[in-house]
Amino acid sequence: MLLNGLASGCIYGLVALGFVLIYKATEMVNFAQGDLMMLGAFVAFTAIELLGYNYWVGFAVAILVMAAFGYLLDALILRQVIGQPQFAVVMLTIGLGFIFRAGASMTWGTETRAFETPFTGGVTRLGGLVIANVSLSIIAGTAILCAMLFAFFRYTRIGVAMQAASQNQLAAYYMGIPVKMIFSLIWAISAGVAAVAGLLLAPVALIDVTMGLLGLKAFAAAVLGGFGSIPGAVIGGLVIGVIEQFSGVYLEEGFKDVAAYIVILLVLFLRPQGLFGNIGRKRV
Repeated sequence: MLLNGLASGCIYGLVALGFVLIYKATEMVNFAQGDLMMLGAFVAFTAIELLGYNYWVGFAVAILVMAAFGYLLDALILRQVIGQPQFAVVMLTIGLGFIFRAGASMTWGTETRAFETPFTGGVTRLGGLVIANVSLSIIAGTAILCAMLFAFFRYTRIGVAMQAASQNQLAAYYMGIPVKMIFSLIWAISAGVAAVAGLLLAPVALIDVTMGLLGLKAFAAAVLGGFGSIPGAVIGGLVIGVIEQFSGVYLEEGFKDVAAYIVILLVLFLRPQGLFGNIGRKRV
């Protein structure tokens, strides 16, 4: 149960990571993040099942296609609303989510899809435990991706530039950083991370146009971890996944579906900044 909860939490954490990356850089809340995950899963299905690519090639194709899609999404649409009220941005991203779901249903249909992975059907035995390889692949994939993102933001010039732009856009611009391009790259990374989440989730939950609604639970994970904290997003996802798994077994029927939202309400009451967030203060 714990491993299954951690596997679900890794998916929530990856989608929440996309929320946080975009918010830290642009102060936008992208409610279409879950739908980007759904599109990434469908792109992988197209590459692997319809075009016949090897799983790992299809994996890479889906990430690259979604990264390019995220870059163009910011450059052509979302950049136009920078400086507008948050309400306008929220409504735009919600509307984009509806458009993505409609486009997916017209392109791939409304039936459930699936594709084979190297981990499908396999199990690993540890003593008396029998663990599905799919769950282990989700946990391992999340750990590898988080390590790669940490190294990218810590040790590369572009990663450092992204951190600078997220902390002070004007100062970064005066230092010669192309802030608009950096923002588009952050959207590209966020869409690529969403695609990884979709690829890891697909063998477990299958692929359909409604799988992006999981983004609401990922939003709860981002709030729990602290909306500006990248490690907090992943840890928040793990906590939500474990709570959801255990509540589905030990509590009354129906609690599993609302566990994430009960947690987010408690966090907002007791610690609004989240587990790892900071309270921002301004002098007037």
